[in-house]
Amino acid sequence: MKENSEVVDGNVKWMHEEEKGEVVEGKVDWKGRRALKHKHGGATVSLLPLAMIVFENLATFSLAVNLVSYFHGIMHYDIADAANMVTNFSGVAYILSIVVAVVADTWIGRYKCVLISGFFDFLGLALLTVQAHYANLKPPICNISVENAHCEKLGGKHEAFLYISLYLLAFGSAGVKASLPSHGADQFDERDPKEARQLSSFFNGTLLAICIGAAVSLTFIVWIQDNKGWDYGFGISTIAIVLGTIFFAFGLPLYRIQVTKTSGIIEIIQVFIAAIRNRNLPLPINPVELYEIEQDKEAAVEIEYLPHRDIFRFLDRAAIQREFDVQHQKPKAPNPWKLCRVTQVENAKIILSMVPIFCCTIIMTLCLAQLQTFSIQQGFTMDTSITKHFNIPPASLPIIPVVFLIIIIPFYDRICVPLLGKITGIPTGITHLQRIGVGLILSSISMAISAIVEVKRKGVARDNNMLDALPVIQPLPLSIFWLSFQYFVFGIADMFTYVGLLEFFYSEAPKGLKSTSTCFLWCSMALGYFLSTIMVQIVNGVTKNITASGGWLAGNNINRNHLNLFFLFLSILSLINFFVYLLVSKRYKYRPKSSTVKDGNSEE
Repeated sequence: MKENSEVVDGNVKWMHEEEKGEVVEGKVDWKGRRALKHKHGGATVSLLPLAMIVFENLATFSLAVNLVSYFHGIMHYDIADAANMVTNFSGVAYILSIVVAVVADTWIGRYKCVLISGFFDFLGLALLTVQAHYANLKPPICNISVENAHCEKLGGKHEAFLYISLYLLAFGSAGVKASLPSHGADQFDERDPKEARQLSSFFNGTLLAICIGAAVSLTFIVWIQDNKGWDYGFGISTIAIVLGTIFFAFGLPLYRIQVTKTSGIIEIIQVFIAAIRNRNLPLPINPVELYEIEQDKEAAVEIEYLPHRDIFRFLDRAAIQREFDVQHQKPKAPNPWKLCRVTQVENAKIILSMVPIFCCTIIMTLCLAQLQTFSIQQGFTMDTSITKHFNIPPASLPIIPVVFLIIIIPFYDRICVPLLGKITGIPTGITHLQRIGVGLILSSISMAISAIVEVKRKGVARDNNMLDALPVIQPLPLSIFWLSFQYFVFGIADMFTYVGLLEFFYSEAPKGLKSTSTCFLWCSMALGYFLSTIMVQIVNGVTKNITASGGWLAGNNINRNHLNLFFLFLSILSLINFFVYLLVSKRYKYRPKSSTVKDGNSEE
């Protein structure tokens, strides 16, 4: 009797809170009740997902820049093969995020997805630790950089063990990338002006959290890997991901949780299928004749409505209502694979118009992949000493732009954005597309700087008769900090493009794709990494017969390669890509302001 009384009182209290406008629409708490603003979510609670981002990047960021050294020096793969293994691993991790996001939004929810992904992260890192620790799971020790050295490569079941470990880690990392930023964004209500501004700061905070985790990873973890052993490095990363998952899990009673429902991607696919099915039907002259439900038909349910736009008219065929369908239509909704609402069609148009912007960001990731692979190999040939008794590991070099970003991101978010907002009248300072454009041109400049630095590095090697010098053992009389220029410029480019893309995809995507939209960034990066692998193979194939080394990037001696020409090629390619971006971004039209209907009343 007492228990029933408590339930009734609780429901009455919840109804009272709803009347006061404290309920967050579309979000629930961990018990399935409607989330309340003063109890769930908000800027403070969003710090827990940010903490998870810090730990996840602390555990995995060093792998992106140092795994080439592990594959080359410990597992005895050629440099080009090692670089391709890293880019393929990163590409798979990013591309899987789209699949995992759909599963999370449709079935298991983003909170559970982060926990499950954290487990796979732990499992992959734990297996890597085991293989790095036991000598019988690795090839015999051998210096692969020595000319005519016949080092045994990893193979057979031991190679399978490595790949299983890597791709378990890739799957876990994909799940975290897919669900964590969108779960953090779920803690804010876009319709609340105050929380809408906090949401923009959250995306800046996401990059800041990545930088903080990366800073520790690039210094402490890389130093451990290079000086104490890879098993210790992988082991500490394993502990970090466990701690991050525990911190995230403790926030369950405080989170606003998005209700799982039919994925917005399915609704977009339905539009294209219906348009193909109706391809032979004539388009009506008046768009009013297209199918749309009446705005008072769905009481007590919030439904999005978008006005018809005269673009991509071929998709309008998905909303053509045939006379046969009208005559035989049952009271229930029509088959969405044959007939779609105008709003659903307009959402598909928005996604289609975003594709050219999406494609223009792929080249930037291709350039990033080179900084994470070949630039690290440059560092191994250079003087890494800072003092007489301390050397900086080449894989730690990206710490320079990371530290800069840790300083500049809060400055940009708290000072620059408000000042720019007063000038432009835009809450985010500049538009998302302008921010992306700044990053794209800076990436081209970074590649040009990389080419110039490589010319100088090879010149020093040639002038000192050290073209065949052994990396690390015989460093060139040239400081590794010459590489910091290219990392510095690319770090700033990352700040503009990375956050710009997150905000652009999240703000422009349809309601049903708000969470999955953040994965568009990861998908762009995945394609960039895969393209990097293909590009290396194509460049080596094309230049095979015109260089003594058998290709610009062939062989294990980077001093005999033509990395400078490759960097110059990427700079020119990035510049062309930027001009293409200018054309497509000028033609892009931001999505119209949608209206919603709730309880029969229209709201803007």
